[in-house]
Amino acid sequence: MDARQTADRLIKEVSKSVIGYENEAKLLLACLIAGGHALIEGYPGLAKTTLVKAFAKALSLSFSRVQFTPDLLPSDITGSLIFNPKIGDFEVRFGPIFANIVLADEVNRAPPKVQSALLEAMQEGQVTIGGKSYELPKPFMIIATQNPIELEGTYPLPEAQLDRFMIRIRLGYPGDEVELRLAEDVDLGSVDSVNAVLSGEDIMNLRSLMRSVHVDASVIKYIVNLVRATRSAHDVKLGASPRTTQALSKLVRAWALLNGRDYVIPDDVKLLAPYVLNHRVITTGVDPNVVIRQLLQQVPTPLMERVLHKS
Repeated sequence: MDARQTADRLIKEVSKSVIGYENEAKLLLACLIAGGHALIEGYPGLAKTTLVKAFAKALSLSFSRVQFTPDLLPSDITGSLIFNPKIGDFEVRFGPIFANIVLADEVNRAPPKVQSALLEAMQEGQVTIGGKSYELPKPFMIIATQNPIELEGTYPLPEAQLDRFMIRIRLGYPGDEVELRLAEDVDLGSVDSVNAVLSGEDIMNLRSLMRSVHVDASVIKYIVNLVRATRSAHDVKLGASPRTTQALSKLVRAWALLNGRDYVIPDDVKLLAPYVLNHRVITTGVDPNVVIRQLLQQVPTPLMERVLHKS
């Protein structure tokens, strides 16, 4: 299985619906292969939901969308026990969480009790209904979106939940060429033309291939040093957790695979570290990305020659 061609096919399909997000689509695929969850943040109208829907449609996997609102209940996500008069007993009615790809739209609009219902699913791959645990389908990925403005009536995600997201992608306004295309092509924004090019079996095969991607000891040390540096950095109240180290280690393997390599290079770490760290580093008011950029300059990078030689 050619992972690089697989990624290119998926990006091509997603680009039928949204343009300018090729890197983001590839990041979502790498996150899925690495077994993680993604948080997408951006202003209204930046096609956050469309990106996720196009990504999900390019995969022949089950998909569900939950619009988070203040009146949402945990059982609206996980499911509940419903009395069936025909059998005279309760039966389980599974909620929308029982899908391969789950879009949690505007996740910060639901109260903490509902947000906490996602924690077990994100961490354990299961939910509890009526005191009994039920496994979620594999592969399983939650992609949540949130709006950084219009925060009145919202509930900021607690650090414990943010830490469950492998990456946070921040979307910005498109460039001139992309916005011109948006004005010219009336079909953009619709996912009707997106075809499924990857199956669940393909994803599981890619996960197996990811495990064989080589990471040199010097690159492993670089990842550890970078994450540990966030805990003593200036203007940082709370540094990244050990879960971050594991998340970054998995993600760089998946990224290398999708780029046609069976080994990780330091540039993979430099590219992906901001996505893995930016929601885990709590500062005293400084933009976390500023701190992360400084650390990427300060923490010594392994010599490329040594990495390639040992690979």
